Amino acid sequence: MMNYEEELKKLKSDIDKANSLKNVAAANLKVLEEQEAQLLEDLKQLGVEPENLDSTIEKLKNEIEEMLKEANSLMPRDILDRVNK
Repeated sequence: MMNYEEELKKLKSDIDKANSLKNVAAANLKVLEEQEAQLLEDLKQLGVEPENLDSTIEKLKNEIEEMLKEANSLMPRDILDRVNK
């Protein structure tokens, strides 16, 4: 059986480890909060509301696909096919 002194040392060590973990977690939280604030500011600059982010991304994907289709349709495929032979 541990004596009281050994048990107290172990408790102090555990408390120190827990405090260290808490400090790391607090630092990580601060960094994440700063990143969140920056992302929200970036979205605001782009005119996008966070709650509309998914629909805005989907809309932009659709616009890109349409532009790619249009660009492909404007390519002179018959000429390119002859050159690539």
